Amino acid sequence: MPDSPYADLDRPPLSEAALKEDLVRPGSLWSALTVVERTGSTNADLAKLVREGAREGAVLIAESQFAGRGRLGRVWTAPPRSGLTFSVLLRPEVPPARQGWLSLLVAVAAASAVRRIAELDVRLKWPNDLLVGERKLAGILAERVDTAVVVGVGLNVSIRQQELPVERATSLAVEGAASTDRATLLPAILKEIESHYREWIEADGDADACGLRAAYLASSGTVGQEVRVELPGERLLTGLATGVDQAGHLIVQAKGKEHSLSAGDVVHVRRVEGH
Repeated sequence: MPDSPYADLDRPPLSEAALKEDLVRPGSLWSALTVVERTGSTNADLAKLVREGAREGAVLIAESQFAGRGRLGRVWTAPPRSGLTFSVLLRPEVPPARQGWLSLLVAVAAASAVRRIAELDVRLKWPNDLLVGERKLAGILAERVDTAVVVGVGLNVSIRQQELPVERATSLAVEGAASTDRATLLPAILKEIESHYREWIEADGDADACGLRAAYLASSGTVGQEVRVELPGERLLTGLATGVDQAGHLIVQAKGKEHSLSAGDVVHVRRVEGH
């Protein structure tokens, strides 16, 4: 029974009913929750629902995803039920210039929940990768669809060392986490997202007023690092990451100039003494 949810007893399926009971309730941000066995991309599926008028707070979770995408179009793959692969639909009514914080907000929330439950020192690589050391634990991809934003999360939970797709990836299991229970991790992450999101909305998207920028900087593994940034147009910038500005852009000091970067692929070169 290779397709049975119980084929790998170390990787039990998620219970849609239990998750709904915990998360989808009056007053909650989360308005609907669906668990599917397999899909191409939870982001693409939710984007379709946006165009059909889906309410804010829809959550789609896939036990297996065969066409998942990371930033810069990279493919994200994992064995069935070995991770948490989900997307959420949000309709933030904040100024467009502040909406770039949304993916960073989800990263802060996910890192906080994983840090608490897994008892690992999870840091953030700008803009929104979750790292343990310099190894990637999770990726986040936010995509605008009409007036909504779909945010996808891919977190490696029980992936074994030999199953990791690339050398610089890791999982909670590989890192010896205190817990790899997806049924505990997922609600914790979604509740953290809701808490941060409500505070951010209440502050009209002001990342300083709601404490989001401070929380992001406290979790950052990039600020204080010597970095190499691959920019659009095959340009390269090497310098010291000194902060994140009010728009969520990375500030890099290079050759006596300060650069504010809204996009780019960051490679940590080394941590600078005193940071």
